[in-house]
Amino acid sequence: MKITQSKAKDLMTTISVEVKAEDYTEKVDETLKNYRKTTQIPGFRKGKAPIGIINKQYRTSVVIEEVNKLLQDELYKHITEKKLRVLGSPMPIDSKPIDWEKTEDFNFEYEVGLAPEFDVKITSKDKLNYYKIQADTKIVDRYCNDIAKRYGKMSNPELSVEGDLVFCSIEQLDISGKVMGNGIKNDATVAMDYITDLKIRNQFIGLRQNDVVVINILKAFANHADLGAMLNVDHKAIHNLVSEEFQFTVKNVNRLEPAKLDKELFDKVYGPGSVNNEKDFKARVKSEAEVQFVRESDRMLKNDVVNYFISKLKLDMPNNFLKRWLIKTSEQPITMEMLEKEYDMYSKSLQWQLIENKILEKYQIKVTQDDILSHAKKLIGSQMKQYGQPESDDKKLTEIANDILKNEEEKKKLYDQMFDERTLSFYKENFKLNEKSISYDDFVKLASEKS
Repeated sequence: MKITQSKAKDLMTTISVEVKAEDYTEKVDETLKNYRKTTQIPGFRKGKAPIGIINKQYRTSVVIEEVNKLLQDELYKHITEKKLRVLGSPMPIDSKPIDWEKTEDFNFEYEVGLAPEFDVKITSKDKLNYYKIQADTKIVDRYCNDIAKRYGKMSNPELSVEGDLVFCSIEQLDISGKVMGNGIKNDATVAMDYITDLKIRNQFIGLRQNDVVVINILKAFANHADLGAMLNVDHKAIHNLVSEEFQFTVKNVNRLEPAKLDKELFDKVYGPGSVNNEKDFKARVKSEAEVQFVRESDRMLKNDVVNYFISKLKLDMPNNFLKRWLIKTSEQPITMEMLEKEYDMYSKSLQWQLIENKILEKYQIKVTQDDILSHAKKLIGSQMKQYGQPESDDKKLTEIANDILKNEEEKKKLYDQMFDERTLSFYKENFKLNEKSISYDDFVKLASEKS
């Protein structure tokens, strides 16, 4: 067998593989002898059929199988030995159909796309903004209101006002406005805040028990998942309604009375004596909100790191090869025109994979099995403490963790958590970060502009 490789040009190379008869004949003959021992041929006892008949029936298929196996083994052995950094996979160059019955020596050619050579250095010259989200008065008040509602009390007023929860009997109407005999029916709570049409929302204000409202259900509720849950039907049924007109008969009005921001609430939320007045309560809420916002800031930093390196390194890619490879290997039929719309995103994703792998290799960032086990034990211990269970010894924690890690999905989840933590810490330590305070609304606007 002879393998030759052309000189790389524009991140492309051609690998030619010559397969001679002597490369595969011995293996083919051995396989056919085994076939003879096990194959039942009509007119002959098992294992006694003439080898000529076995050859006639099976030799071509065995040759195809052995040549392809030999070809793949040697091709990837060559790639490994030459340390070729292949993108996609080797793609056969179209040639004339092979006459497997008459041909003994074969020549195969493959196009191979190569990853670009580059280096990654992170110094103090590499600067990025890190946005520290501030919880302004509007955010704090909203969070305080949410807490007050969570610890509030439910009442049943006679008349509904905006924001109330109206429990209704819901019935589908036919074209004449009468209740449809086999239509959709369900009892459910209507949350006014979920009604997207303002005029329809106002129809639910000022209602009392037994009042009736008729509305177009699709105009009222834009979120079809919530609508399906309210009507107790699946998503498909929402898009195949015979009639969109529904009758809502009020059975009850429920009103959530938020708890007052007083010592009683403060003690319930943070424990007796932890917070003594509204000012301190709001300060605590503000602090906790800003801790939660750190995740959003970290996520933006990671996205900025990706975009920074892609823009800075401007990696050359074998784009023509990759496009043809994507079309050829796609599970669903795809045209070049369709691919062009998505290719830029794919190319950037592939570039980042190359860049990130280079960073991990150069700066020796890795997550080992021992790291995952240790991480799992910490999480288990933390959960036990959270639910008031006695803390287990290291042996017991190890047993529980090992059981969890047998589940590949859970194992991957833990690996991804640790990988994200370590790469994020690395970026924070090695980039020069310019910290900028920003309101939550402005942060959301900035994130939207970047995406």
